[in-house]
Amino acid sequence: MTPNGYYRFFQNDQMQATFGGGDRVGIYFLEKGASQRGSVCIYDRAHSAIQEADPAEFDWNAIFEGADWFHFTGITPALGPTMVQACEDACKAAKAHGVKNSCDLNYRGKLWTRAEVREAMTKLCQYVDVCISNEEDAKDVFGIEAENTDIYGGKLNHEGYKSVAKQLKQLADKFGFEKVAITLRSSISANDNDWAAMLYDGENYCFSKSYHLHIVDRVGGGDSFGAGLICALLFGKDTQAAVEFAVAASALKHSVEGDYNRVSVAEVEKLAGGDGSGRVQR
Repeated sequence: MTPNGYYRFFQNDQMQATFGGGDRVGIYFLEKGASQRGSVCIYDRAHSAIQEADPAEFDWNAIFEGADWFHFTGITPALGPTMVQACEDACKAAKAHGVKNSCDLNYRGKLWTRAEVREAMTKLCQYVDVCISNEEDAKDVFGIEAENTDIYGGKLNHEGYKSVAKQLKQLADKFGFEKVAITLRSSISANDNDWAAMLYDGENYCFSKSYHLHIVDRVGGGDSFGAGLICALLFGKDTQAAVEFAVAASALKHSVEGDYNRVSVAEVEKLAGGDGSGRVQR
């Protein structure tokens, strides 16, 4: 986040206008699921700007001038053969500028293998201050699995997620994570989910309240959680308040069509404060 309040995101093909790699913008196709039929995503990234980007094209010192936070996901380094290096260069430059680094592990099996993601994220996580994951990504990337939890049967176990956080925190001793966030999604169907999260700060396991979501569009749900968490931490919220804000922001995103969270801070604060009635605002 820059001093004027704008977020800077460096992922996917948003750099097309600035950098000369590739000859097209990457796209993906989403078939939205319903009821017991899950959504299906197909990626089309070949010869796109980001897939063929040269790490030397990025002037990270200029990019991070005046910035406070850098966020990347496990998708970014999977997008092309040079992107692990570009992400590492970015993380190093962010550290040099005193910028916080956060990462959402986000494993996408259609983009690369578990072996590739584990090698890349092991390298990149040494620069990460705040690690964000969910139960599937923690397992796929680092082999960490929640105990007594069935994500496909809609059964989540808080003690199981504490074990995940402890295991991630063991990695934090190696990587230097300050905080670990884990989103908790119980998928009842493609349309109905229960949604919550846990934020571990090295001492406290803070679980958010749980929301029952009747979903309009779940694309961007995880990204909106990450954005909400970053926003809350930049606002100086404590661990419990930060995870409540992030989960509320993400819960609201599930009610919005498209992958952009068109809600205000006031709306998020209202839901985080306990008003989830959905009554008409006049």
